[in-house]
Amino acid sequence: MSAPVPIAAPIAVPAAPPPPRHCLLVDDSRVIRKVAHRIISDLGYQVTEAENGEEALARCKAAMPDLILLDWEMPVMTGVEFVAALRQIDGGVTPKVVFCTSRSERVNIYQGIDAGADEYVTKPFDQHTLLAKLQRIGAA
Repeated sequence: MSAPVPIAAPIAVPAAPPPPRHCLLVDDSRVIRKVAHRIISDLGYQVTEAENGEEALARCKAAMPDLILLDWEMPVMTGVEFVAALRQIDGGVTPKVVFCTSRSERVNIYQGIDAGADEYVTKPFDQHTLLAKLQRIGAA
């Protein structure tokens, strides 16, 4: 009989880092996009911007983001129209959508959530407020 062959320990292969998360900022205000960009990029997201819902919808059809921060009142297509159209896109990827708007009436919040948004934050917002909302929906 021959001697038993020792069993080698499996070689540990380092796991690939997770792909970077992508956020689409949709707002017609350059100032709001700049503030949100800084907050979101600090959370590790790659950030793309769009000035209106139509431009944002085209970007989503090209490459669906993980998170969308969305203004309500914009030219070309409102945020409510955008999120309703977004939720009709097939493809398996469903991004988290957060309305960032000055509309703070309860009826507006319900309307935004009913249209397909996951969360709602009123302007002006700060890093702490936005982070709390994103944590609530598992996006931070």
